[in-house]
Amino acid sequence: MVVAGLPLHVLLVHAVVVLVPLAALCAAAAAVWPAARRRLGIVSPVLALVVVVLVPITTTAGEWLQERVGPTPLVQAHAALGTGLLPWAIAVLVAAVAVWAWHRFASPMFGADRRGLRIAVAVALAVGTIAAGAGAVTQVVLIGESGSRAVWENSFRND
Repeated sequence: MVVAGLPLHVLLVHAVVVLVPLAALCAAAAAVWPAARRRLGIVSPVLALVVVVLVPITTTAGEWLQERVGPTPLVQAHAALGTGLLPWAIAVLVAAVAVWAWHRFASPMFGADRRGLRIAVAVALAVGTIAAGAGAVTQVVLIGESGSRAVWENSFRND
């Protein structure tokens, strides 16, 4: 899997590094900020869905590349971390859909007499969304750091 002479994984990684934090940020903003929620609408769940589709494609491209660069300890560590991103991406998707659906459909059905329930659910969704986003972004940082080590460690002179 090569595009313009570059392994596809190298190109896809950049999309993942940008879109995972963006999806997490949009989902969190929609969960805690009504104005952002109104502006973003369905964008947060759609963006999170794009991430869930993109992560396995990137992982598959990485596996293809791993077969061609050899099983070094740094590459193996990077690959092991890479497999841990999909569950976090799915968590962000579930959270983004839950926030969107709650505020779009469920919350308006509860009257003023159930204000406490509406607030409790909104807070729980916000906490879950922020936790999922933080986990996803942390995983991306760990994967990126290990990938850069796999590529660059001991590959240049430092003088």
